[in-house]
Amino acid sequence: MALPWALAILSLLPVLDTHNPACPNFSVPITNASLNQISGKWFYIASAYRVPEYKMESSKVHSRFFYLTPNHTEDTFLLREYKTKEDQCTYNSTKLRVDRENATLVRHVNGTDHFGHLLLPKNPKTFMLATFPEDKQNMGLSFFADKPEVTPEQMEEFYDYLTCMGMDKTEVLHKNTKKNLCLQLEKQH
Repeated sequence: MALPWALAILSLLPVLDTHNPACPNFSVPITNASLNQISGKWFYIASAYRVPEYKMESSKVHSRFFYLTPNHTEDTFLLREYKTKEDQCTYNSTKLRVDRENATLVRHVNGTDHFGHLLLPKNPKTFMLATFPEDKQNMGLSFFADKPEVTPEQMEEFYDYLTCMGMDKTEVLHKNTKKNLCLQLEKQH
C-alpha cells in the first residue's frame, strides 16, 4: 500500500520542481567569454534595492543606457553611461574593475567601491547585477537588456531571481525608456 503512494509522490517531483525559481549562482567566475557577452550597449530595465541610498537614486532615474567595452588584459570595462534623471540627461565615463574570482564588477564612486555580482541568465540578451546578496536587509538586484523593451519571458526570469533571493515584485522599480532625454547627446558622441 505504501509503494503506490511513494511512487505517486515521486512522479510529482518534476512538476513541483518547475515551480521553484532558478536560484542564481554567485560563485561562477567571470571569464573572457562572460566579458564579451556583456560588452556593447545595454538598457537599464528594472531594479529592486533595499539599501536606502541605492533605492533613492534608482527612484530618481527615469531612463539609463550604457556601453561596456572590455579590456581583457587589465580586467576592466570602460563604462560610458547616459542617464535621464529628474528631466535632465547626464553623461559619465568611468572604468569598472572586474574581479574574476568573486564574479563582481566594481565601480569606484566618491572614495567608495560599489560591488555588483554578475549574473548571466539563460538568455544572453540580458544580465543582472546583485548587490549584497547575502544580506537580506541590504540586498538588491538590477536587470539589463540589449533592447529598451523586454519580453515577458525575460521579465519573468528577473522576477524568478528576485524571488529566489527573498525579495518581492512589489520592491521593483521599472524604468521608462520613453522618458529618455539622451538620444541627442548620444548622437553627438
